[in-house]
Order: sequence, then structure tokens, then C-alpha cells
Amino acid sequence: MVDVAAPIDELVAANHILADQGVVDGFGHVSVRHPSTPDRFLLARSIAPALATPADILEFDLEGHARGASERTLYLERFIHSEIYRARPDVGAVVHSHSRAVVPFSVVADVPLRAIWHVGGFLGTGCPVFEIRAVAGDATDLLIRDAALGAALARALGRHAVVLMRGHGCTVVGSDVRQAVFNAIYTEVSAAMQAEAMRLGSVSYLTREEATAAADCNSAQIARSWALWRIAAERRRYQPQT
Repeated sequence: MVDVAAPIDELVAANHILADQGVVDGFGHVSVRHPSTPDRFLLARSIAPALATPADILEFDLEGHARGASERTLYLERFIHSEIYRARPDVGAVVHSHSRAVVPFSVVADVPLRAIWHVGGFLGTGCPVFEIRAVAGDATDLLIRDAALGAALARALGRHAVVLMRGHGCTVVGSDVRQAVFNAIYTEVSAAMQAEAMRLGSVSYLTREEATAAADCNSAQIARSWALWRIAAERRRYQPQT
């Protein structure tokens, strides 16, 4: 039997890092595929990410059912995670956020979020936008509340690392939880940088080949950023309040 203590520890750290870096606040969530059972994943109960502890982590199947959840409240949008894991065997972790710098790119037509610098290479030449109206009409609350909407979001994501969600936020994936967190943080940073660059004038974006090469290079360097982010999150989390 595989020990899930280490994946849970990293998942809790991911929650804290994303909150500390301003990607999530009271809302948003991050999950990791189960280390030994690919058709299951680990995700916290419905809780603000900064407050997550190992005791809050639950095991889910691809139907969105939690094992041993009893009376615990679950995230309404857990189907984002379940359906992406179903559609993308290569994905090991998923982050959903309402990333503030990203949302404008989800609502402005013909302005794709794309790689403007080497650290954002994973964005490629443009991120797809999921339009929930095309699937469920124009009277939803924009949340991914069921498997059908989750599957539609997964189709919009396709083979990309990021899918924007019109008027909602974005969902980011990675081969493991560290890469997903890296991608989520630098999606927010890249969106802010692109918006600023567009105000200055015509933007020179990375080519597809540059973006791919940069993303491959950065994938080998993620441990460095993860170590820094984790220490920073832990220090601020346990700093005495005065």
C-alpha cells in the first residue's frame, strides 16, 4: 500500500503557497492525482486554502465522490478536477483560481493570454477560453457544478496547460503539484505583465518554438522556486501576530 503522507504534505503546502502568492484567497482549490490509484485524486474539503491541514484532505473518485467524507462540506467545483483527470492521463495536479490579473483576458475578445517572457513559456501562443454559455445557456452562476460542465471544461483545455473561464477565472494543470503551482503563479504574473506591456505599445510575444523551449527549461528548475515559496508561506503562516 502506497503511503500518501508525502503527497498530502505537498498538497497542503500547495494550498498555503497559492494563498501566500495571492493566486487564491477564500476561494480556489488545488488537487493532486492519487500516487497509486490514477482514477482517484486528493483534494481538501471546502475550506479557504490558507487554512488547509492534512486532516482536511480527502480522497475522491472520478465521479466527484469523496471517500469517508461523512458530514464534511465539499467544493462545489470538484468536477473541474475529476473530469480533467479523466480526460488527461498526463495531468498530475490541477489548480483552479479566480486569479485577478487573468480574469480580464477571459472577457475581452481577440486578446489571448500568451507567453510574453520565458518564465511564462507554458502559456504558448494563446490560452483557450471556456464559454459556459455555449454549454449551459446564459443563466448559470458560472460554476462548474456537475460532471457534464467539468467534461466541457476539460475539452476546452485540450492539451494546453491553462484554460481561462469567461467571467470566472482559470484552471491550470501540471505533471505534478509543483509544476501546477508554478504554472498557476506565473499565469497570474504573466497576465499582469502582458496587460502592462499592451498599454505601452505593440508587444513582441514568444514564438511557439521559443515558448516550448523555455517551458522545457523551466520544468527542470521548479524545485528552486518551490523551496522559496514554501519557506515564505510557512514563515508568514506562523509569524506571531502583534
